[in-house]
Parts: sequence; C-alpha cells; structure tokens
Amino acid sequence: MQDFLQQTLSGTAPDILCGETPFLRWQWHDHGILQLEPKKEPQQALVISAGIHGNETAPVEMLNALICALLRGDIELQLSVLAILGNPSALRAKKRYLQYDINRLFGGLWRDIESCDEVIRVLSLERAIENFRIPLYKKQQPPWHLDLHTSIRDSWHTCFGMLPLNSLPWPEDFMNWLTTAGLEALVFHTAPGGTFTHYSCAHFNFVSCTLELGKALPFGENDLTQFSVAQQALTALLSGMPLPIVTGSPRRYHVVQQITRLSNQFQLHINAQTRNFTVFPQGALLAEDGEKRYVVQKEREYVLFPNSNIALGLRAGLILVEEDTQTDALSKIV
Repeated sequence: MQDFLQQTLSGTAPDILCGETPFLRWQWHDHGILQLEPKKEPQQALVISAGIHGNETAPVEMLNALICALLRGDIELQLSVLAILGNPSALRAKKRYLQYDINRLFGGLWRDIESCDEVIRVLSLERAIENFRIPLYKKQQPPWHLDLHTSIRDSWHTCFGMLPLNSLPWPEDFMNWLTTAGLEALVFHTAPGGTFTHYSCAHFNFVSCTLELGKALPFGENDLTQFSVAQQALTALLSGMPLPIVTGSPRRYHVVQQITRLSNQFQLHINAQTRNFTVFPQGALLAEDGEKRYVVQKEREYVLFPNSNIALGLRAGLILVEEDTQTDALSKIV
C-alpha cells in the first residue's frame, strides 16, 4: 500500500493487508483504519484521526502525507500509531456527512437514531479504539488521541484545540505539545458530548484533543503552509525528534453555555459572516427557540461554531468565556 488516502477512497482493501518497512510494521484493519507499529519498543501510543467530517480536507491531506512518509521510511516511527480516516463515504461524496454527523454519535448516542452506514461506522471506530488499548498496558504513558478537523466558519484563531470534559489533570507534556503545534487557543468543555475525543477520553482514559486547523475547503484548495507548525509538531511526535520551539502560549476559554436547536422555531441571531471567537457584550441575544432565549450572561462572552443548519436536538453553537479576560486586538464587538 503506497497511499493511505487513495486506498481508503477506493472503497476496497489493499491486496496485501499487512506488511513491513525497515522501521515499522503496518496492518490494515478496515477502510481508513491503519495500525503502525515501530520495530523498536514504543514508549507511547497515539490515535490520530481526520476526516470525521468529509468536507474537512486539510487535516486529511496532512495526515495522509505523514502516513505516506512513514511507509516510505522518510520518518522513523517511534510510537504505536492508529491512523484513522473517519468517514470514507462522506469523503468520497465531498460532504460533511451523508445522513448523520458521526461526531455527535459516539458513546452510545448512535442508539437514538435508525441504523445506517454512519451508525455502523461509529461502531467500527469505537471498536478500533477499544482494540487499540489491548497492548497499551505495558506503556509508561497514557495514550493520546488527536482528532484533526477544520471549521465551517473563519476564525479569529486560525488553529485551536477543543479539550473534552476530563476529571483528571491534563498531563504537562500533552499541554506543552499543543502549544508547540501552534494552537492559538484552547477551549475546555464543561459537559459530556458525543464527539470522538470525548469518547476516547471518557471511556478509555485517552489524553484527547480535537484540533481545529483552518476552514473547510475542497481537496486541492488547501494552503497547508498555514499549518506547517502543526505538521512539524506531529512529525516530531511520531519520530521522537525535538519539538519545534515556539513563543507564547494559547489563550484559554471554557464553555459556559451550549446553544441547542430544540424545535423548528429556532432562530440564530448571528450572521453568516461572524467569525468563531467573536466577542459579544452582556445582554446580547444570540439565539431563541420558542420561549428559550440564549443571552450573554457575563460582560464579555465569545461564540464558537454558530450554525443553524443542523438537525433538531443538536448543537447550534457554544458560548465561551476567556480565563484571561484581558482585551485582545482580535476581539470584535458586534
């Protein structure tokens, strides 16, 4: 197998399901699920996923470039790696999803909908995570899960991370890596969710983060130089080489409200040009759904992922506060 992405998009398994290079052994588990094991004893394990949404192509191209470099021997692998392209059907169709957003279905939430290809895919991804844990008990560090995405909207922070609800302290080396990956902001969830990273963290104690890298664009239209720092940090992580040197640290936000579309009366009072991390003043009405009103409670709150084009019961946006409330030049009052 020479190209992970093209093999996945073909809808067929490779002629040979496992093999080795001078530095690693690889095994094809399912469409878009490939395990790589270094020939040296690994000291850490990593799940790296992309393409959970089929229209978010920049991380898919980035992940494929890394996997192809490992298979060619350009990078000497030091970790146990499970590489995942999340939704091959949506990637082929060039759509965010076909029937259901699979990043709202993990952890048993798939039970609430009728069976379809995307429900079956969620079950396959959950099994892949669970099975990948089997050899990890010998490792000295908890496994990491990095799920690579892009945003539908432009953002005041081009690259940022979303950390799931976690009762344990975040490891220092993990937080340091997120900084070296060039993330401009970190958003901390304060409630459980149906995302892939919440599933791996809550069910199997993975140290997990969703990385949002730029804006969703079709294959071939991405400027991957925007994410060169993240690419370098991933390469260093996989190869055991020194991490890039960066200055500064990400701004930190935490979620204080979730906007949910409860009925067909839902109205989002945020226009299509509003960027992620736009700040709103106290009292601003962000959305309403019948008698339910979503209003800014504190002096300054930020909006993330506003989207009215979602199914009933799903998230239509997040409202954030910043841990450091100093005024930033990026903040725009609307």
